[in-house]
Amino acid sequence: MVVKKKTVQVEAVVLDEETLHTLLASLTVNGERDGVLQLARTLQACLEQREPVQQIHLVKKAGSQLETLKEEQPDGGLLEACLHTLSVVFTSLQAKNPIRRAIASAFGSVPSWLEVRAVDSLSSCLSVCLSKATSEQHRHTVETVSACLDGFALGEKCINKRLPEVLQFFCSALRECLHQSSCLAGSRVAQAGLMQSCLAAVKTSMLVIQRSQETLSAALQTRPNHCELEDTLSNLLDCYTRVLTDEEFIQSVQSTAGMAVVLLVRSVMGSGDEVASVMCSLLRGSVPGLESSPRWLQQRCGGLCSATRLPGVSLYLCHGALAMLTWKGANVSLLWERLLLLVANTLLDLDVSVKQSSTVMVVSRVLTLWSGAALDCLQGEKLHCPPSLSQSLRGGSELQRRLLEHIYSHWEHPLDGVRHQTRALFHNLLLVHRRTDPSLSDPTDDPYIKELTQSLLGLEWHMRGKYGSLGCLVELCGSGYLLDLQPELPWCLLGLMGDQTLAPYASDLLERLFVSHKAQLVAGGGESDTERWLERWHQTWITPLLQVLCGARPDQTTYILDYFLPKLLRCSPQSLAFMVQALQETPPCSTGPCGSRGALGALMTCLRAARAQGVVPSSGEGLWGGLVPLSLLQQALVHKHDQVRMDALGLVCESHRSTEVLTSQEMDLIHHFLLPNLNSQSPGVRQQTVSLLKKLLCRLKDSTVLMQKKLIQIKDHEQRGRDQHTLHLYEEFLHWLCATLLEVLVPGASFSKCLMSLQLLGVLAQLFTFSAGSDVFALCEVVTPVHAQNVLHCVGSNFLEVKQLALTLLQQLPACTVGLQVRERMCCILQAALDLSTSTKPFDSVTAAYLLSLLLPQSHLIPLLRDRAQERGLRFLPPSLPAHPSETVVLEFNTLALVQFLLRSLELEVSRAESSLLQAAASSPLYGRAHCITAVLQHLNTESLSQTEQWRGVVSDLIAVCYRMSDVVSPVVQSSSPEGLIPMDNNSDASASLQRILQEIQPKDTNDFFTGVRELDTHTGEEHTQTQTSHTGVPGVRVTAQMVLVCCWRSMKEVSMLFGQLCQSLPLQCTNESLQTHPGLITEAQVGDIGLYFRQQLLQSRHRGAFELASVGFERLTDMLCRSGSPALQQLPSCWLSEVLQEVKSSDQLSKLCATRRSAGIPFYVQALLSSQPKSSSCSLLKTTMRELMALAMPSADLNTDSSTIPQVHALNILRALYRDTRLGENIIPFVSDGMQAAVLGFTSPVWAVRNSSTLLFSTLITRIFGVKKGKDEHSKKNRMTGREFFTRFPALYPFLLRQLEEAATTVESVSGQVKLHPSLFLLLLVLSRLYPSPMDGSSSPLSLAAFMPFLIRCGHSAVYRTRAMAAQALVPFVLLTQIPSTVHTLLKELPTESGHNVQHNSIHGTLLQVLLLLRSFQTESHRPLPAGNGICEALRQRVWLASRQNVCLVTRGAFLDVLMCLCGMKTSLLDESEVDLLRQEALSILMTSELFMRDTSLADVAPGSTQYLLSLARLGLGASVGIPDLWGDAETTSQLLHSLLQSPQYEVRQLALGGVLRRLQEDEGKSSCWVDETTLGIMTSLSLHETHPQCLAKVFSVLCVVGSTRKLQWRDGVNVLSQGEVLLHLLGVAEKSANSVELHCSTLMLVSQQVLQMVTDDPQGVGAVAGVARWGGLVCSLCSEELPVEVKQTAAKVLVSCTPAVLSNPQLPLGVSTTVSLWRSVFTLLQDEDQDVRDSASDFLSAPAPLLNAGVSVCPAVALDSGVGLLCRLFEVWGQVPVGVLTLTEWLLGDEDSSDGDVTDGPSSLVRVCQDEEDVLFEKGDLNLWAEPVQWVKMLHRHLSALVMTFRQSEGTLEPDQVHHMQTLSTRAQAKAFRSQRALDSLPALPQFSCPMEHARLVLQQQRASLALDVLDRLR
Repeated sequence: MVVKKKTVQVEAVVLDEETLHTLLASLTVNGERDGVLQLARTLQACLEQREPVQQIHLVKKAGSQLETLKEEQPDGGLLEACLHTLSVVFTSLQAKNPIRRAIASAFGSVPSWLEVRAVDSLSSCLSVCLSKATSEQHRHTVETVSACLDGFALGEKCINKRLPEVLQFFCSALRECLHQSSCLAGSRVAQAGLMQSCLAAVKTSMLVIQRSQETLSAALQTRPNHCELEDTLSNLLDCYTRVLTDEEFIQSVQSTAGMAVVLLVRSVMGSGDEVASVMCSLLRGSVPGLESSPRWLQQRCGGLCSATRLPGVSLYLCHGALAMLTWKGANVSLLWERLLLLVANTLLDLDVSVKQSSTVMVVSRVLTLWSGAALDCLQGEKLHCPPSLSQSLRGGSELQRRLLEHIYSHWEHPLDGVRHQTRALFHNLLLVHRRTDPSLSDPTDDPYIKELTQSLLGLEWHMRGKYGSLGCLVELCGSGYLLDLQPELPWCLLGLMGDQTLAPYASDLLERLFVSHKAQLVAGGGESDTERWLERWHQTWITPLLQVLCGARPDQTTYILDYFLPKLLRCSPQSLAFMVQALQETPPCSTGPCGSRGALGALMTCLRAARAQGVVPSSGEGLWGGLVPLSLLQQALVHKHDQVRMDALGLVCESHRSTEVLTSQEMDLIHHFLLPNLNSQSPGVRQQTVSLLKKLLCRLKDSTVLMQKKLIQIKDHEQRGRDQHTLHLYEEFLHWLCATLLEVLVPGASFSKCLMSLQLLGVLAQLFTFSAGSDVFALCEVVTPVHAQNVLHCVGSNFLEVKQLALTLLQQLPACTVGLQVRERMCCILQAALDLSTSTKPFDSVTAAYLLSLLLPQSHLIPLLRDRAQERGLRFLPPSLPAHPSETVVLEFNTLALVQFLLRSLELEVSRAESSLLQAAASSPLYGRAHCITAVLQHLNTESLSQTEQWRGVVSDLIAVCYRMSDVVSPVVQSSSPEGLIPMDNNSDASASLQRILQEIQPKDTNDFFTGVRELDTHTGEEHTQTQTSHTGVPGVRVTAQMVLVCCWRSMKEVSMLFGQLCQSLPLQCTNESLQTHPGLITEAQVGDIGLYFRQQLLQSRHRGAFELASVGFERLTDMLCRSGSPALQQLPSCWLSEVLQEVKSSDQLSKLCATRRSAGIPFYVQALLSSQPKSSSCSLLKTTMRELMALAMPSADLNTDSSTIPQVHALNILRALYRDTRLGENIIPFVSDGMQAAVLGFTSPVWAVRNSSTLLFSTLITRIFGVKKGKDEHSKKNRMTGREFFTRFPALYPFLLRQLEEAATTVESVSGQVKLHPSLFLLLLVLSRLYPSPMDGSSSPLSLAAFMPFLIRCGHSAVYRTRAMAAQALVPFVLLTQIPSTVHTLLKELPTESGHNVQHNSIHGTLLQVLLLLRSFQTESHRPLPAGNGICEALRQRVWLASRQNVCLVTRGAFLDVLMCLCGMKTSLLDESEVDLLRQEALSILMTSELFMRDTSLADVAPGSTQYLLSLARLGLGASVGIPDLWGDAETTSQLLHSLLQSPQYEVRQLALGGVLRRLQEDEGKSSCWVDETTLGIMTSLSLHETHPQCLAKVFSVLCVVGSTRKLQWRDGVNVLSQGEVLLHLLGVAEKSANSVELHCSTLMLVSQQVLQMVTDDPQGVGAVAGVARWGGLVCSLCSEELPVEVKQTAAKVLVSCTPAVLSNPQLPLGVSTTVSLWRSVFTLLQDEDQDVRDSASDFLSAPAPLLNAGVSVCPAVALDSGVGLLCRLFEVWGQVPVGVLTLTEWLLGDEDSSDGDVTDGPSSLVRVCQDEEDVLFEKGDLNLWAEPVQWVKMLHRHLSALVMTFRQSEGTLEPDQVHHMQTLSTRAQAKAFRSQRALDSLPALPQFSCPMEHARLVLQQQRASLALDVLDRLR
C-alpha cells in the first residue's frame, strides 16, 4: 500500500525589526576577502527573503561557501558576523522547522580551523537564550537545546561548554512547571499543554546529561568538595523527585522523571556496585543504603524514601532502573543480582495493589522490560551468572510462579496493550528458563515445558490468553510437539473460528502451527520427498478446513475467510489445486447439512481467497485458468445463501492486479447477478455487494486509463482494435448498469433496493461522472428527466440513508435532467419543502430539510423566497446577490436568506403558540422550522463569510426565538408527568403555565381527550387558522394528546440541537483583542447563557426524549468550551460540575431536580461535562467527581430521611450513567470496586427508590466487568472470569464480598424453617456465580476462591428455594474439576442415612442441588468417568430412602431422583459399570413401585413439589424406556414404563414423555423406528383423537409425522380402525380450531399434509374426489398470510415444498386446476414474505425432485419467484389449461377487489379524506412488508403472461364461451380501475410523493396493474 508522505510545514525566518536591522548592518561591512563577502551576501539575501523554501536553498548555499573558506591572517569581523547571524537564526526558529536543520548542516560544514569560533558564536547565542528565557519562552528554549543535540556535533559541543547554564535553565523551567501545575487546577486544556512542556523539559534534560557524561565526571572529579555543579545537579534532582511524587502530573511525565532520577544517580556514581546499592535503597524506601552516595545525593533522595510515598514512585523507579542501567554483558555481582530480583518482586507487589488500567499497562510493560534485562544477564558467559540467580529465574521457582500468576491474571485484560505485554513476558520467561539450564538441548524433553504445555492445553478455549501462550510454545518447541499431545487441535481451533471474539486469536495460533508444521515436515522429509510431506500437511490442515467450510453455516465460517484462509494460501499456494480437486469430486450442487454452504459454497470461498492473494491465474488465461465452469459460477451468484453469493461475486470482482482487464464473461456474470441481488435485507450483504462492485468498477477505470495510454503508444492495429473493442464493451456495460440502477427507483421500490441502487450510482458518480463531455463513457446520455424525478422522489423516503444518498446523487446528475433551472419546478419543490416543515408528522421536517438543502446552490432561490414572504406577510429583507457571484458566495447568500425566511416564519409561529399551544401542535408545530434551520446551517462554511454583521444579527435573533420556544413548551416537558399532563409540580410559575395549557385542552363535554382526537373550534382562533380550515373543507382541526406532547419534546430537542450547532460550528468572538484574527459570530456571553439554558433543561426536564437529545447539544457545547481559546470558557465545565454536585448533595423533596425517571437529565449533564475533558489530562476532575458521588452513594446513618436518600438515589443513577459511558474508557475502572460496594449495600436500604437505583447500577457494573452477554447461556464462561483475574483487577472486592457473604450465610440456616432472606444475598450469588477458579491457582494463593466455598455451601441450606438454587449454581465454578469427586462425596456424607424427626429437608434439598450441578459440570467438562474409589455410589445407596415413599418431602425425593438420573440415565456413565448396574436396579425398583405404576390418590396435585417430583420420576423412566432401554433390563419392563408415561393423568408427564420419544426419533432419522411397537403406536393414535392438552397433542402429531415418514400408519381408536378419509377430516377439524396454538397448528398441518400426500401417492386419479382434500388446500393457502406467525408460514412453506413433486408439478393434476393454482399462489406469496427464513424455505421448491425442476439447486427467493412463475406457465401447457392459466394469472395481475391496493373511492373529496387521514397519524407505519415489491411482481407476471399468450396464439387455441365471458368481465374491471386511478392521480396536489406518498404509490400501482391487464387481454383477443 502506498502511504502518502506527510508534508512538512515550513515557516519563514521571522525576526524582530531591531535584530533584523542589526544583523543586516553587520553583514554589509566592506574590505573582507572574496569568500567571506560572498557568504555575507548570501546570508543577507536569506534574511531579506520571505519565501521559506528559498531561504532553505540559501542556507544550504551558505554551508557550501563555509566549507570552501581557507584559513588566512589577519581576519576581520565579517566572518564573525556571518557566524553570529547563523547562530541567531538557529536559536530563533521554531521546533521541527527544516531551516533549523539546514543551519545545523551548514555549521557541520565549517572547516576545522573555524570550529572553535563557530562553537563560541553559537554558545554565546545559546547563553543569551538561556539567560533571558521567560516562562512563555521555556518551551522554545527546550526545543532549541534539543535541536543542538539532534545529530549536531557543534551543537553538542556548545551544550558541553555551557553545561552549568543549561542545567540551571532546566532547573528553573521545571520549577516553573511545578508552580503552574498548582495554579492551573481547573483549566484542563492548559494543564494538558503544561504536561507536554514538562515532558519535553525532562526528556531534553536527560538527553543533556547522557551526552555530557564525560564533562560531568571530569567536573565532579576535579572538584571533589562542594562545587556549583553539585548544587545545580542537586536542584535538578529535587525537581525530578517533586515531579515524580506529584499526583497532578500524568503518568508519562512521572515515568520519564523516574528514568531521569536513575540516570542522574548513574551519571554521578558511575556503573559500579554503588549504583546498585543506591537503587536497592530507593526501591525499598530505606535511607541506610545510601551511605555510599555523596551527601547532597543522600539529602535529595531522602524524600523518595518517605514511608508515605505513592506506590507509583516505586513503579517509575523500577522502570528507570531497567531502562537507564546497563544489564547486557555486565558482570552480575551479588548487589546487581539483588537489584534485579528486587525490581521483579517490587513490580509484582505493585501488581496486586494498582487499580487504574493505565498503571496496569505500565506495570506490564516494565515487567516485560525486566524479563528482557534478565535475559541480558543470562546471555554472558556462564561464569558471570551466579548459580543463585539461575536458580531464582528457573522454571518452577517462586519468582517464576509469581510471574506466571501475573500472566494468568492479565492475559484477559480489556486493554490490548496489557495482553500484548503479557504474551511478550511469557515468551521471555520461556527463554529465561531455557538459558538457566542449557544442558537440555531439546525443549520437548524439559519436564517443566511439558507440564506447562499440558496445563495450557487443559484450559478452556474461551480464555484468549491461552492462544498467545501456546503460540510462544510453538515458537520454542515446534507445532509437531503440540500436535502429538493433542492431534485434534486443528479441528478444535477451526471450530472456534465462528466466534468473532476468538477468531483473531485462533487464526493467529493456527498460522503459527501450520507454518511451523510445514517447516518441520520440510526439514524432516527434504525437498526430494515433497509429495509425501505435502500430502501429510494437507491431511492435517486442508481436509479439516474443507469439511468445516462444507458443513458449517456460512455465518460461522465468515472469519475463516477473513482471517485463516488467506494465511493458509500464502503459506502454501500449491494447495489450491488440492482444494479444488477435493471439492469438485463432491457433487457441486450438494448443499451439505441444513443451512450449510455445501461444496459449491466452499469452492467459491477457496477460489475467492486464492484470487485475492494472486494465487489464481488472471482472467486473460481463460476464466481463472479454467478452474471453474461458467455455469457453476452463475449458479453460485444466485445461490440461496448470502455468503455463497458474496464469495462468488468476490471471485468475479476482486483481483490481485488493479489494471486487470474485465472480460466479457465477467460482465455477463454481473448481468446475471445484479437484479436478483439488489433487494437484500441484510445490511452486511448490501455493504459487501457495494464494496465488491466498487472494486470491479475501480478495476474497469484503471484498466481504461491504461488502455487509453496504450492506444496512443501502440502501433499494432490488431492490438488497437482489441483495446477499442474492450472500451466499447466497457461503455455498453456502464450504460446498462447505470440505466438498470436508475430504472429500479420507481414508486413502490423496497428500501433495500433503493438504498443499494443509490449507493452504486454514487460509486459510478465518484469514479466516473454524469457531467456532459468530461467522461469517455458519457454516462450523462443514460440519465433522463424521468430518472432524475425518481431520484428526487427518493428524498421523500422514510429512511434517512436513502434521503442522504438521493440528495448527494441529485447534486451530481446533469442539471438539465433535474430541472431546477426551471422556475416553476423549483417553486413547486420550495413550496413542498415549506409545507412539510410545518407538518405534524415529525419525519416530514427531515424531508423538508433535505429539499431545502437541494435548493441552496441555486442562484434564483432568493427571489422565490421573497415572493413567498410577500404572500405570507413576513418582514423579510434578504441580501441581494452581487454580479457574477461564485458558488461559495451564492451558497452563503442563499443560506443567509433561507435562515432569515425560516426565522421570520418561526417567530410568527412562536407568537401563535404563545397564545395557543394546542393550535400550534395541531396546525404548525414549531420543531419543523427549527430542524430546517439547523440542517441549512450545516452547509455553511464559516471560515469565509462576507456578510458577518448580518450573520451576527441572525444568530442573536435565533438564540432569542429559541428561548421563546423553550418557554412555551417547557411547562409540559418539565411537569412531573409529561405523558399524562398531570400538574403536580411545586414550582408555582411552572404550575401556572401548565394549568393554562390544561385549561386550553380541557374537553367541554367528555373526558376522552387522552384516548381520542379533539376538534378545535377554529372560529375563535386567529384569522390564519380560519383561512386554513376553509381551504381544507374540514369543519375543525383535529388534535390528540400525543400531538401536544410530541410538539413539545421535539421542539425542545430541536432547540438543543440548534444551540449545539451554533456553538460548535460558529467562530467565537473573543474579548481578548489579540485573539480577534477572525471576527466571530457568537460571543462568550451568548455561549455562557446557552450553557445555563442547557443546565436548566437537563436538570428539570422529565420527558426522556427532551433531556436525552438535549444532552447531545450540550455535549457539542462542552466540546467547544474545551477547545476554545478563552480561559473563562475553559473554566465553565468544572464550575458547572461543582455546582450540580452541590445541588445534588442538598436536594430534597422541594428540590427542582427530578428524583424519579432515573434522575432524568442529571446523569446526562454530568456525563457530558466529564466526557469532554481532554484525553491527555490527568483525569483529576473525574477522580474528584467519583469520590464525591461515592460518598453520596454509600448508605449513611440517617437512612430514612429525604436529605440522605434523595442525594443517594441521584448519586447511584449518575454512577450508573458514568459506568455505561464508553467515552470514559478505562479511566472509570479504578472506581468499579467502590461502585459495586455501593450497589450491594444500597440493596439493603429500606427505601424502594434506593434499592431500585442500586439494582440498575449493579446490572450496569456486571456488564462493565464481565462484558456484554455473548450467548443465550447466562452462565457461559464467555461472560465469566477467573477469581484471580477478577480480584486482581478489583482487590477491594475480595474482603468485601467475603464479609458480605459470611454475614448473609449466617441468616439462612434456621431449624424452624423460618424464612430469613438477606437483602443483598441475591446480588452476591449473582456476582460469585460468574467467577471460577483458575487451574493455575496454587493452593496458597492469597486470592483463592476456597474461602468462599463454606459460605456458599451454607447458603444452600436456606429456606428460600431460589436461594438454594442460586447457591448451587454459584458453588459449581468454585470447585476445581479435580476436586469435584471429593466435594460430592463430602456433601453426600452430610445427608441423613435414615428418616427421622430432626431431618431438615431444606438442607437436604440444597445439598442435593449442589451435588447434581457438580456432577453435571464434571460430566460436561471432563469427558471421562469419575476416578475409582470415589465412594459416591456407596454413599448414594445408603441414602436411597430419600427417593422412596419413606421420604415425605416430594421436593427432596425429586432432587434425589435427578441425581440418580445424572449417574444412570446416560449411555456413558460417570461411575464404574458394576456400580451403575447396582444403582439402576435400585432406581428400577423405585420406578416400579412409584406413582407411575401405582396410581396414588393420596398424592394430591396441589401438594408442594408434586409436579417437580413426577417430572423427575418421568425423566428417570424416560431414560430407562427410551434413552438406553437395553441397559436397564428386559424389553417388557421398559415398554410398560413408556406406556405408563404416555398414559399418565398428568399432562406434564405426558408432554415430557412425548418430547423424549420425539427426540429419539429425530436422532434416529433415516434409521428404523422398530423400537416403537404397535401397542405404543396404538396409544399414540388414540392420544391423537382424545388428547385435550394442546402442547401434548402437538407432540403426538409430531411423533406420528416422523413415524409416518418411514412406514404406513394404522390409525386405531381402541379396537376400531379409522379410514384415511376419517383421519383426514378429524385432523382438518383440529387444524382449523387450533389457530391459537402455533405449535399445535404447525404439527397438525404437517401431519394432515402427510396424509394427503399419501392419498395422492396411493390413488392419484381419485384423490380429488375425497372429502376434505379441497379443505386441506384452502387451509394451506390461508396459512401464508403476512400477518401470521413466522413459524406457521415456515411450516406452510415446508408443506408446499414437500407437495411440489406429487401435487404442484404433477402432470396428472390430481387435485384439479383450481386447488393446484391456489397452492402455487401460496408459494409465490411466501416467496415475497417479509421474513427471510420463510422466503428461503419456500425457495426450496425448485430443488425438489420433479420432471421440470432442477433437483438439488438452491437459488435465492428472487430467482425462485421468477422461475416459479415461468414453471407454472409451462405446467399450464402440460396440463392443457392455457386459457384458464391466462385468465387466472390476469386476475392475479389485476389484483383482488378487497386488497389493500384495491379500488380507490371515486371523487376528489375522498382524496382529501385520505390525505387528512394520513395527516392524523403522527407516525405512519406504512406497509409491513419491506421486501415485497408489488410493482416488480406485476411486471414479472405481465412478462410471463405475454409469453403464455403468445404460445396460445401460436397453437391457434380457442376460448370457451364461459372463458370469453370471464375475459370480458376482467376487461371491464380493468378499464374501470384504470379510469378511477388516473382520475385520482390527477386530483393529487403537486409533488404528491412528498405530501401523501402512501396514497400516490398505491394509485400508481393500481394504474399499472390495470394497464398491464388490459394489454394482456387485448393480446388474448
